[in-house]
Amino acid sequence: MSKASDKVNLAHATVLLVDDQPTSLDLLGSIVQGFGVREQLKCHSAKEAVELVQRRAVDLILVDCAMPEMDGYDFVHWLRREAPEPARFTPVIMILGHAARTRVARGRDCGASFIVAKPLTPAVLLKRIVWLGGEMRQFVDADQYVGPDRRVRNYGPPPGEDGRRGNDLSGELGEAVEANMDQDDIDMMMKPMKVSL
Repeated sequence: MSKASDKVNLAHATVLLVDDQPTSLDLLGSIVQGFGVREQLKCHSAKEAVELVQRRAVDLILVDCAMPEMDGYDFVHWLRREAPEPARFTPVIMILGHAARTRVARGRDCGASFIVAKPLTPAVLLKRIVWLGGEMRQFVDADQYVGPDRRVRNYGPPPGEDGRRGNDLSGELGEAVEANMDQDDIDMMMKPMKVSL
């Protein structure tokens, strides 16, 4: 039984689909059309998607990871760091053909909102889209990572109003309370030492 909060109206959403395989692109288009999406923009390469995103706003991006020249990882990396605002904050679901741990980690670390493995199941994809539509996540823009804030406990997407559970760490990053130690000082603290008794 579904609750009212589980329903997302995609009729007015613009969804960008990126896949170099025409058959996969058509299948993806059929799936999102079944979700009620009326406006789909299809790109056969990540480079084509870069050009489109620079001149056109979209509400959701579904991108295949394995493509020649510029792959899905590079596209999401570009989107999160170099795309104009508000495109940088567009939710992205990456689609993986081979969901090895290293590939999933790479997708997470380049800033994807979710990763879905092939063979693509419409129910799983729709569940991820509903999660994205129901929760607004903070966005992290740091040297090593740009993308959705992942500082939540590992129990799946949070059900709260603001994308956080009551016992999650605060999303606010305050000023450092003391100076960072350099690696030599840390090593000295961790190094076993003789003590006189």
